[in-house]
Amino acid sequence: MKNDTINQLINKYNVAAPRYTSYPTVPFWENELFNESAWRERVSMNFKDSKNNGISIYIHLPFCESLCTYCGCNTRITKNHNVEDPYITALLKEWKMYKDIIGESNLKIAELHLGGGTPTFFTPENLYRLISGLLEGNERTENASFSFEAHPANTSYEHLKTLFDLGFKRLSLGIQDFDEKVQFIINRHQTVEDVSRVMKDARELGYESINFDLIYGLPLQTVESVRTTIEYSMRLNPDRISFYSYAHVPWIKPGQRRFTEHDLPVGEEKLNLYKLGKEMIQECGYKDVGMDHFAKTEDALYIASLDGSLHRNFMGYADRYTPLLIGLGVSSISDAWTAFAQNVKTVEEYYKQINEEKLPVVKGHLLNNEDLIIRQYILDMMCRGEVVLEEGFELNDLILGRLITLIQGGLVEVNGNKIQITETGRSFLRNVCMAFDERLQKTKERDNLFSQAI
Repeated sequence: MKNDTINQLINKYNVAAPRYTSYPTVPFWENELFNESAWRERVSMNFKDSKNNGISIYIHLPFCESLCTYCGCNTRITKNHNVEDPYITALLKEWKMYKDIIGESNLKIAELHLGGGTPTFFTPENLYRLISGLLEGNERTENASFSFEAHPANTSYEHLKTLFDLGFKRLSLGIQDFDEKVQFIINRHQTVEDVSRVMKDARELGYESINFDLIYGLPLQTVESVRTTIEYSMRLNPDRISFYSYAHVPWIKPGQRRFTEHDLPVGEEKLNLYKLGKEMIQECGYKDVGMDHFAKTEDALYIASLDGSLHRNFMGYADRYTPLLIGLGVSSISDAWTAFAQNVKTVEEYYKQINEEKLPVVKGHLLNNEDLIIRQYILDMMCRGEVVLEEGFELNDLILGRLITLIQGGLVEVNGNKIQITETGRSFLRNVCMAFDERLQKTKERDNLFSQAI
C-alpha cells in the first residue's frame, strides 16, 4: 500500500480508543451491580473449573524515588525505603485472603509478574521475602513464566540474582527513549551503559527473555531521536520490544502538566515517529505479534502468536492463557473471566482494608452473556487476528454493519461468519476492535476516557 494511502488511514483512525486489556473496558464497568460477595463467588467458581491451568498473579509495587512525568501508572513517590516492609506484610495478608477464598493450600502458579511503580525500588532482601512468602506451600506449573519490570538505573546484580534464584526468567526494562533532552523533560534518566550492564548480568545469570519498553510521541522527540533510540536498542539486542504510543492524559495524571501540548509531536510529525520506529524494528527481524508488541522468532511470545496460545490481559500480551488472574496491591486488577475487580488506589486505604481483614476491592464488573461473547470476539481479534461470529448472536449484524468502512479501507476482510484482519489492518487493531465494542458504541463521550490510537 502506498505511503499516501497509509497516511490517510492513520489520519482517519487516529482517534481516542481503548487498549483492550479487557472487555468491558474499565470506564464501562457496572460498578453499581458489583459487590465483594459476588466477586468471591466468581473467583471460587473459576478456580474450581480451571484449577489444572494454574493461576496468574500480578503484584503492583507502587513506590518510585522520583516521578516520571510521562507515566500513567499508579505510583507513590518517596525516598523513604521504610515503606517496603509494611507493604510486603499487607501483600502477603491479601494473598492469604485469596487462598482462603480458593480453599486450597497448594496452588499451581503459572504466571507471576511484578509491576509498578518501580519493583526494583525494593531491596533484593525484601523482594525475596515477598516472593518466597507467596510461593510457600505452592508449586510452579511446568514452564511457569515469572517476570518483572525494572528501572535500568537502579537494578543491581543482586536484584537480578535474587529473582532469578526464585524462578524469574523474564525481565522488562523501561527505557522509553535514550535522548538526553527527552529524558530530562520526562524525568526518566538511564544511560545506554546502565541498560548494557543490566542486560549483560541478566544474560550471564540465564534470563531467557528481555523486553524493552519504548514510547513514541513523548515531548521533544524528533525523527532523529527516535532513530537513535531504535539504533541503540538494536545493538543491545533484546528479545522483545514494546513500542507504545504515549498516552497524554493530564486530566488523569497531573504530572504530565510539566510539559504542554506544544512540546508534543502531533499529527504527521507523530505519525512519522511511529512509522520509522516500526519499520526499523521489523527490518531487524522482529515480528509483529500484536498491538505495539514485537518479538524475535525464537521468543515464546512470537511462538504463541503462531500456535494460537497468545493471550491478552491487564498485564498486556502473554504467551499463555490462565483463567484466573489475581491482582495484589494498590490499584491492581483481578480477572476471574466472568468478573473483574480493582483494588483501592491509595496506600492508606489499602492498609485500612487489609488491617480490617477485608478484600481491598473498590469496584468491578460482573460480565453477562453478551459481555462474554464480545470479550471473546475482541480477544480473538487482538491475539489471532480473526473472529468467527457465534451463530445466532443478536449483535452480529450490528457488528458487520460497523465493519463496512473498515472493509472498504482494506483493514479487514469478511468471508461468511469469519472476520479477518489484513496486514494493513494490524496497525489499526484498536480501531477494528471498537467495531465489536457494544458498550463503547452506546456512548458519544470518548475523548476523556482513552488515549489516541496512534
